[in-house]
Amino acid sequence: MGKTIVIQPVSRIEGHAKVEIQLDDTGNVADTRVRVVELRGFERFCIGRPVEELPRIVTSICGVCPWSHHLASAKATDAVFGVEPPPAGRRLRDLCNSIAYTEEHILHFYFLSGPDFVMGPDADYSVRNVIGIAQSNPEIGKRVVRNRHLGAQMLEVVSGKPIHPVTAVPGGFSKPLTEKERDELCPMAEEVLEFAKFSMAFAKESIFPKYLDTVKVLGVINTGFMGTVTDDGALNLYDGKLRLMKPDGSFEDFHYDRYTEYISERVQEWTYQKFPYAKGWGEGFSMDPDNPKGVYRVNSLARINVADKISTPLAQREFEEFKEQFGSPAQLTLLYHWARLIELLYNAEHVVELLDDADITSKETRVAVTPRAARGVGCAEAPRGSLIHDYETDDKGLVTDVNLIVATQHNNAPINMSVNQAARALIKDGDYDQGILNMVEMAIRAYDPCLSCATHDLAGRIAVRVDILDVKGNLKDTFQN
Repeated sequence: MGKTIVIQPVSRIEGHAKVEIQLDDTGNVADTRVRVVELRGFERFCIGRPVEELPRIVTSICGVCPWSHHLASAKATDAVFGVEPPPAGRRLRDLCNSIAYTEEHILHFYFLSGPDFVMGPDADYSVRNVIGIAQSNPEIGKRVVRNRHLGAQMLEVVSGKPIHPVTAVPGGFSKPLTEKERDELCPMAEEVLEFAKFSMAFAKESIFPKYLDTVKVLGVINTGFMGTVTDDGALNLYDGKLRLMKPDGSFEDFHYDRYTEYISERVQEWTYQKFPYAKGWGEGFSMDPDNPKGVYRVNSLARINVADKISTPLAQREFEEFKEQFGSPAQLTLLYHWARLIELLYNAEHVVELLDDADITSKETRVAVTPRAARGVGCAEAPRGSLIHDYETDDKGLVTDVNLIVATQHNNAPINMSVNQAARALIKDGDYDQGILNMVEMAIRAYDPCLSCATHDLAGRIAVRVDILDVKGNLKDTFQN
């Protein structure tokens, strides 16, 4: 008789999920699904609000990546009002975005994914965590905590608060940066840059070489990719055009306000997450591991794949080495970690670069706005991938419709495919242990999913299921819409 292996909760990710691995009668994997068991619903309860409130409201979608939602929302409201922020307003938004990136990528590499590599995937879970890393490498642990704190400090200097920000407003940024504040920020930015350089070198010397064999086989799938680039093809995380790349490396660029021409969304009855797919490829949608259709990935690996270059020198050097070693597009899922450290280096360099720009302290940081009936689309590259906010308003500036395509939603199908591949490769004849199940989880952690962000309604068609269990955990009944 077949059986179901349940991993619940999935550990060291943002949000709540469980993995169900269905074994057949021989003990081999028949199917695997990642079930997301939480629902946010911001798309519905933002309707009726003044649109200028949304950049403040949507930061509560997630306390881990509030800046991404804040900036994508602010850009959407710019479009609703038909305005373009002045250069200093754009630079301050870009600055906050890159500072937040340094925090996020440090968090993921050292706190969430790092324990699998530093302590080993088979290490006991009691030490396979950031505390275990700090105990085995106390000096590194101190630097990790300090540099995450420096990121929070810098955001507080620029915007007044590091989480749930309010400073990106329709038309720009609510407060200018003073010369005194810039002088305070510069040494902090230099220290974070030094830590980013250390992290890149540490991983390449002490972590990645030991696990290249695992990288080549765990969670490997073949998909397309999407990310944001400038007009000349350079990586950009605040603004630009979206580049949607097929698995063979061919691509098409488009402005994000045309995303509905290229991307469609669907729901499945077994998860609260939507499934975006590339409808522009004209092949429909399928997660069949042997013949996937319309599936593309976002996040760090995708951005490195679609970019032609990186504008900062240290990150460009790492970018070239990565491309030479792994080709383009690189499909190995665990390479997300390598790409993430390249982005950490880029963002640390970019923060220093922006602070050196004399125009960033200009007092002209916003323009006036006037309510109108309109539609506006904003897109920013969240650490977890392309984040799209789409708003419509009436002539009083009240929101009549909202659609969010959150970064992790783009990766929903790829995550399920990677976990399925990992489970099939690792579990044979019914044999598995705690280390094997953790390696299945590693296929999820590579994507750095933020499931709290990613569960939203699709025009009233979200699937809802309630399981009723007895005191022993046995399923007694199920209600489903």
